[in-house]
Amino acid sequence: MRIIFMGTPDFAVPSLQAVIDRGDEICAVFTQPDKPKGRGHKLQPPPVKELALQHGLPVLQPASLRDEDVQKAIADLKPEAIVVVAYGKLLPPSVLAVPPLGCINVHGSLLPKYRGAAPIQWAVINGEKNTGVTTMFMAKGMDTGDMLLKAETDIGPEETAGELFDRMKLIGAELLTDTLNQLEQGYLKGTPQDNSQATLAPMLKKEMSAIDWSKPARQIHDQIRGLNPWPCAAATIDGRRVKLLTSQVVEGSNTPGTVHSIDGELLIACGQGMLKITELQAETGKRMSGKNYLLGHTIKDGALLE
Repeated sequence: MRIIFMGTPDFAVPSLQAVIDRGDEICAVFTQPDKPKGRGHKLQPPPVKELALQHGLPVLQPASLRDEDVQKAIADLKPEAIVVVAYGKLLPPSVLAVPPLGCINVHGSLLPKYRGAAPIQWAVINGEKNTGVTTMFMAKGMDTGDMLLKAETDIGPEETAGELFDRMKLIGAELLTDTLNQLEQGYLKGTPQDNSQATLAPMLKKEMSAIDWSKPARQIHDQIRGLNPWPCAAATIDGRRVKLLTSQVVEGSNTPGTVHSIDGELLIACGQGMLKITELQAETGKRMSGKNYLLGHTIKDGALLE
């Protein structure tokens, strides 16, 4: 098939590789513009661009798909299908109408649950036991198109959003291959979504880092792993702001928000149960275990977190 691929972050890289491995004619790869990163603000290409250039594929990085010249360029490429994986931009109706076989999206949830920009993170934050990937025909609304294929996976009780990302991007690539195979053979049909069952997964915000220690330990644990690797849950311990990266729910009780060192472990009391902080990172420090943090920092037992 003649395909335009649209994607930007790491999550989309295995899917682009899957299309390359299928031997499709990739007439263009669309990705977000390079962005400045690091202290030197040096422009950094998106991961999808890096892979595309390695394979000699033409790369286009328009600021918007609403530009009429960009839309004409897409139409002139005459793709049979457009594959979209975490591109980060909505496709206007004029673009959706270009490919005769449709625009195929790889979405990181079991639709219609978790429509939006952060489906994997919200599944973890909400304590879901399983999730998955859905391929669908794209429509005008946000993740509202007819569903094609699905693949489910369990979420580990201590699995972080970042770890789940790494697994699901591979699941998504495999599902995309199956979807394109069936699309090419002509017997793939879409299933409308039940909008009454839809839930939203909006973009994460830095403000979500704050922790309400009056909540149950399990709920805070899900927040910690769901916000890892960004923006990370955070707390101020003995005047130092630290990112809480991983944790475990343990038995125990005390005033919510009090810090305790028990058998060399860093524990924090919650509204119900306690949390063992297994990995954290100070603002100017390296990632370390809760045990190692206690070795280097004296914390008054029973101190109340700010």
